[in-house]
Amino acid sequence: MKLNRFTQQDTWIALGLVPAYVAFLNYMLFGEIYFQQLDTFLLATLSTALIWTPVYFLHAVPAAYLRDRFPAVRQTWIRLCLALGIHILMSSAIISVLFYGYKWAGFPNYTFDPVRLRWTLVFSTIGNVIANVVHESVYTFEKWTQTLQQTEKLKKINLQSQLDSLKQQVNPHFLFNSLNSLSSLIDNDPEKAEHFVEELASVYRYLLQTNEGELTSLQTELSFINSYFHLLKTRYGNGIDLQVMVDDDHQQALLPPLTLQMLVENAVKHNVILPDQPLQIRIETDVDGRLFVINNVQRKNTRAISNGVGLANIATKYQLLGHGNLEIQDESSTFTVVIPLIMTLN
Repeated sequence: MKLNRFTQQDTWIALGLVPAYVAFLNYMLFGEIYFQQLDTFLLATLSTALIWTPVYFLHAVPAAYLRDRFPAVRQTWIRLCLALGIHILMSSAIISVLFYGYKWAGFPNYTFDPVRLRWTLVFSTIGNVIANVVHESVYTFEKWTQTLQQTEKLKKINLQSQLDSLKQQVNPHFLFNSLNSLSSLIDNDPEKAEHFVEELASVYRYLLQTNEGELTSLQTELSFINSYFHLLKTRYGNGIDLQVMVDDDHQQALLPPLTLQMLVENAVKHNVILPDQPLQIRIETDVDGRLFVINNVQRKNTRAISNGVGLANIATKYQLLGHGNLEIQDESSTFTVVIPLIMTLN
């Protein structure tokens, strides 16, 4: 399991506190003689530092585990209380080892004093409280900063996504083609032209309303796609075909608005559409609650420049909503986009 490591600020805090801990421990171990005799000062400092320093940094192991287990800012008190309890036990154990170990080893100029041991444990507990509060304050501030930066980033992505969606809504190229189709129908088939106008109005009504909510039902999207596909069918005739095989159980599943329209348009944009080379698009669901949008691949000789905005737009919406990721299967004969349907709002 990968644990959250201490930050750079944590390391600098530790390096600043270790010398103070070593000096404090040696003073409590030896008393005033620690500062009065140079040989005792040097030997005690070296010995205690060699023992205490790795133990101090060993405190990072439970701290890192707790940060991994309880990473959220709202879990600060749980993380702090658990870390404090563990660190007090660790510090108390090593302090006791130092006091009794120096006595057992006959360390020069050392005299065991149980009163100093008790006070050392008390001060160590206070020091642990201060150190843990400082570490948690730094960690919480950094998490808050990261969250703020991520929020700002997602806001920018969302704004860009809405801008791209707005551009798609008023796409002059699509409107121009639709009006051209309508113009030819008015002369040749007025009744069909009237039906075309109704479907065109239905399409633009949905486009203008689509930003009112983050999610819409699959049933609503499919209803829109029927209107949208009618416009495509009027323009391309037998050059395009759409099959919808969606289980009734998934009709009320949710997905971001315009998802299907973007994927259908993506297929139209990049593939040859001719009566003898029809573009076949299939929309279907599986038992796992996934939506598949599949089209046969017959790429244009002069491919339209693709900036990936359509797929990126959909992926961004799913990222913002926190409901899984798209899966793209680009094969020689078929192009498939797998979309996780959202069964509940949670």
